[in-house]
Amino acid sequence: MTARRRYRRPSARNQLRIIGGRWRGRRIEFPDAEGLRPTADRVRETLFNWLQGPLPGARCLDLFAGSGALGLEAASRGAGEVVLVEAAPAVAAALSASVARLGAEHVDVLHIDAQRYLQGNPEPFDIVFLDPPFAQDAQGALLETLSGCGWLAHEAWIYLEYPADRPLPALPGGMELHRHQRAGQAAYALLRWTASDGTDGGAEVDE
Repeated sequence: MTARRRYRRPSARNQLRIIGGRWRGRRIEFPDAEGLRPTADRVRETLFNWLQGPLPGARCLDLFAGSGALGLEAASRGAGEVVLVEAAPAVAAALSASVARLGAEHVDVLHIDAQRYLQGNPEPFDIVFLDPPFAQDAQGALLETLSGCGWLAHEAWIYLEYPADRPLPALPGGMELHRHQRAGQAAYALLRWTASDGTDGGAEVDE
């Protein structure tokens, strides 16, 4: 007799749960990949509490989509359009499968390197999720690119994750720190694009 193959469920570390909105409780599966670090549940809860006003109907860009934790959470909570950018083939394929399972017609998955994507024709986004692999140390350069090429809509919001043992990257002119927290080895900040001279606008810092 031919032995039956046992179905193997993805390990807990390769799953995450959407925590709010239309798909609350639905699970997303993703493969192992270098630098892939899904945003923790409690960080997502804090972030989307911050964004509950501007998120409904917003056009969102998840520039290093990875597991889809941020972009799919935004779509679940009422974003009008979400673009997921992911360079790794297996990770992009898993994202496409998750989008199909959810029936998320307002979510697009683009299998392309983030830097190459930003070299294309800019279309302004209302909210940008920026969570590159920490080893790339690219946060500052990416903020400069976003601020200088028409990717940010008027008064756009930018979510940034970076290592907790490093300072917040220098912000381009026209970008202000709105909120800031730490969780374990990650620090995260919500930035506001003001298109001003970039002077301090009275940032609210939560320690």
